[in-house]
Amino acid sequence: MVKAEGEAIAAGAEAQREETGAQPPRTLLPGATIGVLGGGQLGRMMALSGSAMGYRFVALDPAKDAPCGQVTPQITAAYNDRDAARELARRSDVITYEFENVDAGVAALLTEESYVPQGSALLYTTQHRLREKAAIEAAGVPVAPYRKVGSLAELEAAAADLGLPCVLKTATGGYDGKGQAVIRRPEELAAAFRQVAPGAQVPELVLEKFITFQCEISVIAARSASGEVKSFPPAENIHVDNILHLSIVPARVPEEIQRRACELAERIVSGMKAVGLLAVEMFVTEDGELFVNELAPRPHNSGHYTMDACVTSQFEQHVRAICNLPLGDTKLLTPVVMVNVLGQHLDGAVQAACCANEEATRLGISPKLHIYGKTESKTGRKMGHINLLCKDTGDGLSWVEQTNLWRN
Repeated sequence: MVKAEGEAIAAGAEAQREETGAQPPRTLLPGATIGVLGGGQLGRMMALSGSAMGYRFVALDPAKDAPCGQVTPQITAAYNDRDAARELARRSDVITYEFENVDAGVAALLTEESYVPQGSALLYTTQHRLREKAAIEAAGVPVAPYRKVGSLAELEAAAADLGLPCVLKTATGGYDGKGQAVIRRPEELAAAFRQVAPGAQVPELVLEKFITFQCEISVIAARSASGEVKSFPPAENIHVDNILHLSIVPARVPEEIQRRACELAERIVSGMKAVGLLAVEMFVTEDGELFVNELAPRPHNSGHYTMDACVTSQFEQHVRAICNLPLGDTKLLTPVVMVNVLGQHLDGAVQAACCANEEATRLGISPKLHIYGKTESKTGRKMGHINLLCKDTGDGLSWVEQTNLWRN
């Protein structure tokens, strides 16, 4: 990106931070009520973990039988319903969110009428890839070379500048591979542009240089309202059809790279003055370089391994951070492989994890099943996960392979 443009975006993000302002930290002890904007599986697991600590929860979600609402009181209303947001604020001592695409007006309203230690500035930054990349660079952390794109002509110029292959993405929205296209040859540029920007109104787009990577890793970092920072061990992530399939911990990269990845994640969470969790996804190249790919200001799928394999889970850590308690120990207690359970895997995964399994016994694996309580099972939809506690991650990977469940 042109330096002046990057500085302008960073300045805009800084202005937004100054405008929203950080709320003074408050220490909230067990017995306080945590409001959760969003009622999905992340809110559910947060509520289960925080309830064990003695906190009360209330969620806001439009679905009547949302996963979080099954285990805690729920306000059933649209996310942009301001009256419902005010009700959430009235019933809560502190408010957090379980997904980042929160309506900007509701986020600002909640910040005005309640205690939202994460604020709205973090959302403002992470909801937009250009602002996010500028903030990462401002923290002194490398990202893949990129350019802002607003037309097919600009895409062609940016591709010539960066060189192919590249990845074209929407600046806002998109997850699990949605809203993006890989471009490997010049003749694919026009089709990729139409795919990512199909309407007459072209959204802001980002073209990123495709990084040839050895593997993808992620680090879940936490920062408390008073500024304490800790990170969890890096997870090595394997995706299938752009959906996370496996997280392997310890990651199969040298310890020096693991240490550096944690340092970069902690630098970002500190530089952005984030409160709560920040998931930092990175590419590891053959030369051992690290490039940050994306951020998520919340608990993250790749951090689910912490629920059974670490002294403190990512969900407990998030509660501790937003309530300004001392952060928990992030030490890894056992090697672990987390495998996602999608709709097409659900029945078989429940059988494999809950019933007698000679292969698990032979490999010395303890499968820990987590089901999210979603009312409808669909192919490709995340319905749960299994944490495979093992002596060696190779044994966990062998168990996944030999079940034959994840081959479709």
